[in-house]
Amino acid sequence: MKITNNYGLPETITNVLARPQYSKGKANLSVTELMSSPRIVQLKRRHWEELTEDASDMVWSLFGTAIHNILEHGKDEHHIVEERVFTVVNGFTISGAIDLQEVYEDGTVLSDYKTTSVYAVMNQKIDWEYQLNCYAYLVHKAKGVTVKKLQIVAIVRDWARRDTSREGYPKAPIVVIDIPLWSVERQEAYIKQRIHLQESAFFDIEVGSDIAECTPEEMWERPTFYAVKKDGGVRAKSVHETPEAADQALALANEKAKKGEKFIVEIRPGDRVRCSNFCQVSEFCEQHKKYLSTKVSE
Repeated sequence: MKITNNYGLPETITNVLARPQYSKGKANLSVTELMSSPRIVQLKRRHWEELTEDASDMVWSLFGTAIHNILEHGKDEHHIVEERVFTVVNGFTISGAIDLQEVYEDGTVLSDYKTTSVYAVMNQKIDWEYQLNCYAYLVHKAKGVTVKKLQIVAIVRDWARRDTSREGYPKAPIVVIDIPLWSVERQEAYIKQRIHLQESAFFDIEVGSDIAECTPEEMWERPTFYAVKKDGGVRAKSVHETPEAADQALALANEKAKKGEKFIVEIRPGDRVRCSNFCQVSEFCEQHKKYLSTKVSE
């Protein structure tokens, strides 16, 4: 992958970003890859040398490097910092780099540090649950220890003290979030299911078949909505999933409207948010190209 610097970031920063900080070791899949869309994993591997990313889009990853330095300097005797753990499942070697393991007599606490947003803290990502339970399985299988607790340590980059009175808003810029701990059986079932999907994509590549398409969840797909709103207004009176429902609401709103008021239907087009803004391989993805062609024809 080539790192560009379109906004003139200092060379010290671009140097750090250009020097690899991550390796999955001798593993077929990292936990991150295991959880990811098989299509994205394979397209990244196929086109890695052609990919580009601007340094400005990678700045927050620097905080991950800084956090690891903090952990190393702040650890106690019962802490294990930044250990990559490996295990084999269905013939695949899986690895995961665990930020912090706190080892106690009655079990281990696993923590993952995230530099993230207020929105992510208030609307916790299911991927955090998947990731940490995969880590728990790796630790249990590779080290034979009991994991008793999982947690995210969220460093909230856009935290503002003035907003702390809002319901659910984090009270401090660092928040510890407990993550549900699954049974070992459920962890193993999830990992095996993800391996099956990734293995199928590997096979498709080998035989020259089309890779399975990304799911709506993997594309962060946002459906089209139809908003009934006052003509010239900003806020919607109601929002609907179908034009038929919106038309019914529109008729009722106009029937009850005050003299001089008029309501209209505003179409709020859907989007595949990940594909449009965050997917590194979208330019190589036929699924995305087909989607764009349908949007143009509309």
